[in-house]
Amino acid sequence: MDALINVILLGIIEGITEFLPVSSTGHLLIAEHWLGHRSDLFNVGIQVGAILAVVLIYRQRLWELLRNVGKAENRDYLFKLGAAFLITCVGGLVAKKLGLELPETVAPVAWALIIGGIAILLIERAAAGMTPSEAVTWKIAIWVGLAQILAAVFPGTSRSAATIFAGMLAGLSSRAAATEFAFILGIPTMFAASGYETLKLLKTPVFADENWQEFWIGFVVSAVVAFIAVKWLLRYVQSHRFTVFAWYRIVFGATLLLFLPG
Repeated sequence: MDALINVILLGIIEGITEFLPVSSTGHLLIAEHWLGHRSDLFNVGIQVGAILAVVLIYRQRLWELLRNVGKAENRDYLFKLGAAFLITCVGGLVAKKLGLELPETVAPVAWALIIGGIAILLIERAAAGMTPSEAVTWKIAIWVGLAQILAAVFPGTSRSAATIFAGMLAGLSSRAAATEFAFILGIPTMFAASGYETLKLLKTPVFADENWQEFWIGFVVSAVVAFIAVKWLLRYVQSHRFTVFAWYRIVFGATLLLFLPG
């Protein structure tokens, strides 16, 4: 029973934090201190559950983009998504080849949370003086693609935070538009990353050792919770800034440094 509760809690944590700009890595890191370490395959499974939730939420937008690809505005949007995705893939592979990935230990994650929180406060202040814009330019697509590389290299940065605020800093001052572009881009990006990790795991005995009941429970819980969390966030950004998440990151990061050094 304790193991089942732990699996449900981890699914809830992943579902809430994967797309909110607070870093799922940081939260899962601290959770595993109390709930126990899970297999890499389990972690991939709960992440995929969160991605599927976003696919469901944006299913109409995705269908409209693909069904009406002949429209200039849809084609342009898809090309920019593709460019950002390609930048992420190439940059991510180069970073891995160079070994530019920090260990997922407490200190670097905590500092990434704090620095990211301060950056959010500064970007929100800068965005307040910008002319409202919902247009995704090539500059924005490039910045967002580069931001995803940053998030991959520095655990604790938060992929959603990096991409949303890179878009805003590059001129996409509408929080709703920046969030949509970041989340839709996250679908192929995270599916590709999960697929890459799964292929690596095929060379290990992890599949034979996995507790599949716990795997699927975590997957479903993560998907359901992520669906609720993202739906809430999309309503929230219509009329609120991201400031509350910035202060949360700063407090959480400081707490990690104080109580979980290392």
